Amino acid sequence: MEWEGFKTEVYLDSVGLKTIGVGHFLTHDEISLGEVVLDDRQAVKFDSGLTEDQVLSLLARDVRKFEQVIQNVKVELNQNQFDALVIFSFNIGIHGFVRSTLLEKLNTGDYENVPSELHRWDKAGGQIAKGLSNRREKEIDLWNGAI
Repeated sequence: MEWEGFKTEVYLDSVGLKTIGVGHFLTHDEISLGEVVLDDRQAVKFDSGLTEDQVLSLLARDVRKFEQVIQNVKVELNQNQFDALVIFSFNIGIHGFVRSTLLEKLNTGDYENVPSELHRWDKAGGQIAKGLSNRREKEIDLWNGAI
């Protein structure tokens, strides 16, 4: 939540995508229906915003998806490395992570180059974004066990 923010109302992210809660990009279907499915599989309307509990439920659902995508890592990870990759993939998306050079290199056992690969993901709309650069530094610190 510290890195994504926490908003009960729909907002546009840094590249103009409709988002709600803790970095939940609204899908075309969610926008069309005007509702999101929470962790307990309950669909709720979001036109008047979500409650804090609903935001947390949606976050729990989203985080599980990104924890599962880390199963694409074929080498052993410690907890802080796993956490850093979950947070990173949450930010860049499932497809971005599974197609990344970071994952490819890591799966060969190249742990050392993960920080430099994280640094490559600091752009929004083709421009370096200070917020993303700061975020990548935090992810690198987490990867390295510094936080």
